[in-house]
Amino acid sequence: MAYKPTGNKPGRPKKVHAGGRPTKMTKNVVAKLEECYALDCTDKEACLLADISVDALYKYQKKYPEFVKRKQQLKETPVFIARKTVVKNIKEDQNLAFKYLERKRRDEFGPSERIDHNVKVGIELSEEEAGLAKEAVDYVRRFKKRNDFKGSKK
Repeated sequence: MAYKPTGNKPGRPKKVHAGGRPTKMTKNVVAKLEECYALDCTDKEACLLADISVDALYKYQKKYPEFVKRKQQLKETPVFIARKTVVKNIKEDQNLAFKYLERKRRDEFGPSERIDHNVKVGIELSEEEAGLAKEAVDYVRRFKKRNDFKGSKK
């Protein structure tokens, strides 16, 4: 069997080409994706701007799960910037201050609606109809008191 030179220096491991198509996920592409995610872009928008397919992104995320965590962190950037802006400008804008409190302390400052459940319906009933309605209500009350009433849960 004849010796075939590999091009490597003696004593060094043989260089093996991985084969297949080179990846589109270069450092430059990842940087573009991160920039998009910092602007709260969707996967589809980020892929469009980075010039890759959504499938390529998903394969990359599957191979590098730490990128998914980084992506989630970057997507919080606009929220942080908005919060910082609101808090910074809260002294100058009273409406902004109130809106902030409405959302952060809903129980205390949020809008409240009161619903009056004791509204009288404008239906005229004859004495006979009113008597039947009263009997029906009394029957239901007795039925509930016997604890036989389970509701309509299925």
